[in-house]
Amino acid sequence: MKKLILLRHLESQWNKENRFTGWTDVPLSKEGADSAKEVAKKLFGFKIDKVYTSPLIRNKETVSLILENLGKIKEDKSSSPPLAVPRVKDVPIVIDKALDERNYGKLQGLNKDKVKIHYGQAQVKLWRRSYKVAPPGGESLKDVYNRVVPFYRKYIEKDLKVGKNVLIVASHNSLRALVKYLEKISDEDVINLEIPVGSLKEYN
Repeated sequence: MKKLILLRHLESQWNKENRFTGWTDVPLSKEGADSAKEVAKKLFGFKIDKVYTSPLIRNKETVSLILENLGKIKEDKSSSPPLAVPRVKDVPIVIDKALDERNYGKLQGLNKDKVKIHYGQAQVKLWRRSYKVAPPGGESLKDVYNRVVPFYRKYIEKDLKVGKNVLIVASHNSLRALVKYLEKISDEDVINLEIPVGSLKEYN
């Protein structure tokens, strides 16, 4: 039976600093990068036929580190100078903005605890976790759903139907939107859905 694996990227520097990241292109923290080996162990024995991710560097770095630890990346010693980007062995990687994190608008870059003090925990929870309420100047989860799910149905679902094992490496809210679709979670109940950094969800 073919599988779909969802992986939220490893800890980014702004995850570590407890800041709203959104579309800001922030790299992984040292701790996040160091955790790749343990996360990759959970994928040992899983044949990856195709990877989908977003252009955000924290997602691309996660893909690179996971594949490296799975032995799917090799250094090209034949080129001079060596290639800046390692070659991936037999694993096509599709990079598309449809899988980007939500745009957090005016909250991007701000410390989450300070935002809670300013606006109140209940309001911030609605901005972060509800389906239809968007943060100021940003996207709601519904907005993210409306770009992630059509992309999934057009490309990824077709890959699964022809027998490919697919790994999606993406950000919290792009994955929350997809899980809502896959598990048929209601608009009301999705507020309780959390996907920790570096965690995996598996579907047959």
